[in-house]
Amino acid sequence: MRDLSIVIVNLNTLLLLRNCLSSIFDTSQDSHAPEVIVVDNGSSDGSGDMVKREFPSVLLAENTTNVGFSKATNQGIRASTGRLILLLNSDTVLEKQTLSSLMEFMRGHNDAGVCGACLMRPDGSVQPFLFGSDPTLSYLMHRGLKRLFLGRALHDWDTKDVMEVDWVSGACLMARREVLFSAGLLDENIFMYFEDTDLCLRVRRSGWKIYFNPAATVIHIGGQSLSKDRERRRAYFESLLYFYEKHYGPVARLALKLLLFPYRLYLGVL
Repeated sequence: MRDLSIVIVNLNTLLLLRNCLSSIFDTSQDSHAPEVIVVDNGSSDGSGDMVKREFPSVLLAENTTNVGFSKATNQGIRASTGRLILLLNSDTVLEKQTLSSLMEFMRGHNDAGVCGACLMRPDGSVQPFLFGSDPTLSYLMHRGLKRLFLGRALHDWDTKDVMEVDWVSGACLMARREVLFSAGLLDENIFMYFEDTDLCLRVRRSGWKIYFNPAATVIHIGGQSLSKDRERRRAYFESLLYFYEKHYGPVARLALKLLLFPYRLYLGVL
């Protein structure tokens, strides 16, 4: 069994995927190279051919259609053999110490089921929403009020301290193999957003802890802003409502839906 497997889901991000894979092999010693699995979700930009040609050691699974991020990720996890499994976005670039920092942390913290890294923008600034607390009604209201009246985020994502948190970003998330298979893989009912929050909640309920490790840094190119994409905002709200139904029950989901209605009406994403 390998020490580490890396699972990457790709959809038409050929250039980003090439940079991501290059960074993995550039920062790995040949004798300790991780198992790398790319699950391609029906790309039309030649991503699969590029992987076969330039990274022949990568295990490539090619889906004919986009089966969704969660389902494709689970496909890669099931094909993996590593004791540790790193879920990694295709628009990331690993730095020299990323893998060693994450793996050493997991080895040194026997209570850690999941560990997340510090995601950096290309300009060197820290990306928001690296970690957080469960999105309860009180938490969401506290976060919204602080942003509205103080113009500040609820969390200090630029911290240098290791922290036990409720969830970490799935853009770079390392988990123990036994934890993923005991707590359950990603929820395939979630199209996008909150799949990492859902996973981390289930991991915690199974008795493991979630940690944020800022010593492990990753450059994250990032996607399009929610504020500029109506469909992504709609997916965000629908995933949040699904999360509430699943974990807090129908009454909490209804309460959240009513509270969100004016905001969603304002945004035009009902």
